[in-house]
Amino acid sequence: MKKIVSIIGILLCLQLLSAQKPSLTKAYNFFYDKNFLKAKEMIDLCVQDEKLSGKAQTWLYKGNICYFLANEEYSAKQKDASVVIDHPDAPVEAYAAFRKSLELNPNAEAMDMFTAKEAMKQLYPLLLVRGVDQLIEKDYAAAKQTLAMSMESYEMDKPQYPMNGEIYYYYAYTLESMGETADAPKYYQKALDDGSQNPYVFARLLELYKNSNNKASAEAVVKKAKEMLPNAASTSLAEVDYLYWTGDSVGARKVLNNINASSLTNPDDIVNLANFHIKEKRYDLATPLLEYANRLSPDNFVILYNLGVCKYCLHEEAFKNYNDLLLTNSSQKDYYKEISDKSLQQSADYFEQARKLNPTDTSLLNTLRSIYVQQQSPKAEEIERILKSLE
Repeated sequence: MKKIVSIIGILLCLQLLSAQKPSLTKAYNFFYDKNFLKAKEMIDLCVQDEKLSGKAQTWLYKGNICYFLANEEYSAKQKDASVVIDHPDAPVEAYAAFRKSLELNPNAEAMDMFTAKEAMKQLYPLLLVRGVDQLIEKDYAAAKQTLAMSMESYEMDKPQYPMNGEIYYYYAYTLESMGETADAPKYYQKALDDGSQNPYVFARLLELYKNSNNKASAEAVVKKAKEMLPNAASTSLAEVDYLYWTGDSVGARKVLNNINASSLTNPDDIVNLANFHIKEKRYDLATPLLEYANRLSPDNFVILYNLGVCKYCLHEEAFKNYNDLLLTNSSQKDYYKEISDKSLQQSADYFEQARKLNPTDTSLLNTLRSIYVQQQSPKAEEIERILKSLE
C-alpha cells in the first residue's frame, strides 16, 4: 500500500511539473478559449524559457494575450468602479511584447491574433488610462514611460479615437511633476495642436512662459484661449493672471469684475479668483469664494490659510472702523467691535485647521501668536515655544 501511495505521489508531482512546463500551444489554446488569465500565466512561463524567448511568435502571443486581458479588465472597471484590476500593467506589457516581436520578426503572425503593427497603433487608450493612474499614484517615472508609449501608439496612424490632446497634456504635466520643465511647453503645445480644449493646458502653458519670462509666447497662449474658449471663466482667469504679470492692473481689474463667480465649480478656479480679490484687498468678496472652495475641497492647506488671512484682514478693517467711531461715540461702534472680535476668532479657527496640515509653517504660527496676544489668550505662550523650537 505504501508503494502505491508513493507512486501516486510521484505521478502527481510529475503531473504538476508537466502542467508548469512552458508551452506556446497551451498559451494559444487558453487565448482561443478567451481564458486570458490562464493564457497569461502560461505565456509568462514561455518568455522566461531560453529557447522560446528568442522567437517572435512567443512575444506576439504575449502581446495579444496582455492586450485582450487589459481590454477585459479595464472594460469591467468602466462598467463597475468597484472592480479591482489584477493586472494593471497589462497594456504596458502588451506594447513592450509587440515591440519585441517586431524586432525579432516584423512579419510574425498568428491565426485570430493581431499582428504587432496592427495592435501597437490601437493600444494608446489603454496606455493613457494606465499612465494617468500612475500619475495619480505619483509614480512619475513609470507614468512618463507609459504615456510615452501611448503617444508613440497614437502617432503611428490616424487615430480611430481622437484624444483631443489629453495624452500630450498628461505627459507634459508628468514632466513638470518631475521637474523637467524645459520640454513641457512642447507637449502642452502639441495638446493644443491636437484640438485640446482643456483649460488647464492653457493655464500650465501660461505659467511656464511666465516663469521663463517669455512674454510673446504668454500673450499668444492667452489669445489662443480667448479664441477657443471665449466664454469660459478659466479663460478670463488666465487673462487676469497675464495682465497682472505684465503690470496692467487696470486691465486686470476690468476683466476680474466681469467674471461670473457663480459659474465656477472647480476648486482651483475658485481659489484663483479669490486670490485675485485678495490681491485687490477685496476680502469681503474673497471670503465666500474660499468658503465655497473649502466645502468642495476640505482639508486643503492653501484654502484654509487664505481663509485665515481674509478673516484677519476683515477683523482689521472692522477694528479700524470701531476706533474711528470711538471719537464720535457713535452707536455703530459696538456693531463693528462685534464684527472685529468674531472675524478674529474665525481667523484663529481657520489657521488652527491649517496648522494641523502643516504644523511648522512659521508665517502661520507668527500670525496665530499675534491673534492670541490680541485675545490675551494663554495659547500665545504655547505658539511662542513652538516658534523657538523651530529656530
